[in-house]
Amino acid sequence: MPELPEVETVRRGLEARVLGRCITAVEVLHPQVIGGSLAEFERNVRGFIRRLDRKGKAIAIELDLASKPADGKRDSQRYLLLRLGMTGQVTVLPSDRPLEPHTHVRLTLESGEEIRYRDVRRFGRLRCCSRAEIEAIFEGLGPDAPTMPEADFIQALKGRRTPIKSWLLNQARVAGVGNIYADEALFEARVHPLTEAGRLRRSSASALRRAVEKVLRRAVAKQGTSFRDYVDIEGRPGRFAQSLKVYQRTGQPCPRCGAKIRRLVLAGRSSHFCPRCQPHPRQRAINR
Repeated sequence: MPELPEVETVRRGLEARVLGRCITAVEVLHPQVIGGSLAEFERNVRGFIRRLDRKGKAIAIELDLASKPADGKRDSQRYLLLRLGMTGQVTVLPSDRPLEPHTHVRLTLESGEEIRYRDVRRFGRLRCCSRAEIEAIFEGLGPDAPTMPEADFIQALKGRRTPIKSWLLNQARVAGVGNIYADEALFEARVHPLTEAGRLRRSSASALRRAVEKVLRRAVAKQGTSFRDYVDIEGRPGRFAQSLKVYQRTGQPCPRCGAKIRRLVLAGRSSHFCPRCQPHPRQRAINR
């Protein structure tokens, strides 16, 4: 599933290619990927692309409508909210390029290109939103993972009895971290995935906060991680898979100590760790 590095790569790619351009036509080939009113989406996801923001795994594209809204009210600002789900892909291609299977939405630009949304499993969603709706959605997410202040990170851990791996995946606590980068950050910080979040030592909590930022920024620099579905807007896979140290490396030697990487299942999700570098610790509450 695309996580923050993949989504940020898509946002940056779109910003470079389509910022300031005008969406002139909308074609929805599969309504299942549209959240909210299909009619509103087809009517209002038009106009000039003024800004592209991201929080966690969500992209908000600010639009100025090309025409007056049907209700006659002077409210030209709309947002296209984009969530990639598990297999969503966004590409910018010439309008005459043949459609790939599972292409569900086409947004035509005045330049003769199209923003295309393709999604094999159709878990992703595109939605037309007002500014108030976008703000409410973003406010429901935790702080963006790479920029969350260390003091806030440590404070948010206090009293939490959930395993730290599950805590990292909770988008209401910290936004943008998924299974891949949680495993990699926990390894970087030498924290076992089953460690109770609220009982991390302060030094370990600080190390984990730094590890989350470090791993995410490295992954963004390499345009994310591709195993099967994820590509950037040019259709190119990410290059961070070659840098993974524990994720999906069960039985392979730890790059730090040589012990075999292990896998456990936590809340239905696989977790990968080094039993020597990330031993299950004695539980100690964070120093206050």
